[in-house]
Amino acid sequence: MSEIIMSEKVGCAVIGYGGMGGWHVKHLQKSDVAYLCGIYDIKPERAKAAEKNGIRAYNSLDELLADPDVVFVTIATPNECHAPLAKQCLRAGKHVICEKPVTLSVEELDSVIAEANECGRIFSVHQNRRWDVDYRMMKIAYHNPKLGRVFRIESRVQGSRGIPGDWRKEKEHGGGMIYDWGVHLIDQMLGIVDDKKIKGVRCLCEHIANDEVDDGFQLDIIFEDGVVGHIEVGTHHFISLPKYFMAGTAGSAVVQDWRDRTKIVSCLDKAENDVKPVVTAAGITKTMAPRAEEVLETSYIERMESDVHDYYRNFIRAIRGEEEQIVTHAQMRRVLKVMEAAFASDAEGKTIKFAEN
Repeated sequence: MSEIIMSEKVGCAVIGYGGMGGWHVKHLQKSDVAYLCGIYDIKPERAKAAEKNGIRAYNSLDELLADPDVVFVTIATPNECHAPLAKQCLRAGKHVICEKPVTLSVEELDSVIAEANECGRIFSVHQNRRWDVDYRMMKIAYHNPKLGRVFRIESRVQGSRGIPGDWRKEKEHGGGMIYDWGVHLIDQMLGIVDDKKIKGVRCLCEHIANDEVDDGFQLDIIFEDGVVGHIEVGTHHFISLPKYFMAGTAGSAVVQDWRDRTKIVSCLDKAENDVKPVVTAAGITKTMAPRAEEVLETSYIERMESDVHDYYRNFIRAIRGEEEQIVTHAQMRRVLKVMEAAFASDAEGKTIKFAEN
């Protein structure tokens, strides 16, 4: 492998030229820290599509791995290929970025990490949704004193098109929504609460139109201090609930979707004397009577700038020994452990006690 000169861009090749592979290619073509050497895909039509777009298509994986200009590889293949491809690239002396989920089990991940350590190479998973602005606003909201003690955080992604008509529908390829979207939302939830310890995990998977893999799920991560992180993914919803909702003892926060700013409503006077019952439908209620406007305060967390290519910038600085990896091996492993606990909870119909190791 050629020596890495600190001021130069670093060469990268992408394995898999499908949806996410194409996404990576476009970002690498305009990167300020890396340049694209080429792609490899087992499907001839994708290789031809790359060449038509002026991109080199390697004839084989061996040819790609033998290219001294390729310092690191980004793997964007079906999920079951991640671990074996990562090991092969590491053994060839390449640093590796792997699309999510990094592997299909903790055991598999441990074997890849061991390979990376033995080869002295950097290995990471592309947790790009750490740069979602709705998530970043929720990290700020979690520490906002206007909410009081936060006790519930809800995160959800809902659509109406079912699972896409490809390998994501099939168990042998690591399909299903826990692997597809759960991996992101779990990583975000753990990030919001600053990776606090987990007490238990409970999950109910949905099989609305697919008996082989989950096409939706509801997952609760119960943290040791009592906070519940509730995650929902649905693929048969024609009306979507808010992307994020956060409840605290003194206020609430909500983000409708990724285009929205965060709204915080907090209570200035929880005592509020002389609460009058209100008529609702066929009865009255005092418990659910709305607060008087004068005791409520509304504030906002504005959307910030966010550049997902900071992930690549950090990865390359980690290769050069200038920074630690943003997405750590311990974080990758913990997300997978939650996913495994979610599958076990659904299968056994109970809350799974979480072991932090």
